[in-house]
Amino acid sequence: GLGRFVDFRKNDFVGRAAALAEQQDGPKLQRVNFTVKADDADALGDEAIWRNGDVVGWVTSGGYCHHAGCSYATGYVKTPALQGEGTATWEIEILGERRSASMQAAPLFDPLGSRMRG
Repeated sequence: GLGRFVDFRKNDFVGRAAALAEQQDGPKLQRVNFTVKADDADALGDEAIWRNGDVVGWVTSGGYCHHAGCSYATGYVKTPALQGEGTATWEIEILGERRSASMQAAPLFDPLGSRMRG
């Protein structure tokens, strides 16, 4: 999503060929966010992300989101794994146990600050 900041009209630069290839073929990985049904442990990083029984990515960071009141994880998944998202069953493996997860399309924040005024 940062391609708009790359000017391909400029002279040759490091990574130009790879950036052009990604622009034409699309990215191989996509960053995604999840809420996780984690009872006693939260994702920290390097946990496997499962989709319909296959490992399709890994968690880069996670933890309990006090502001939203849920366990949260963010990471990368292979772009083809995002096809048919509506029928997907997502899981994140925490401490050797797969925990149910839901992909979040929008960030978990309160743009109006209504929770702070409680």
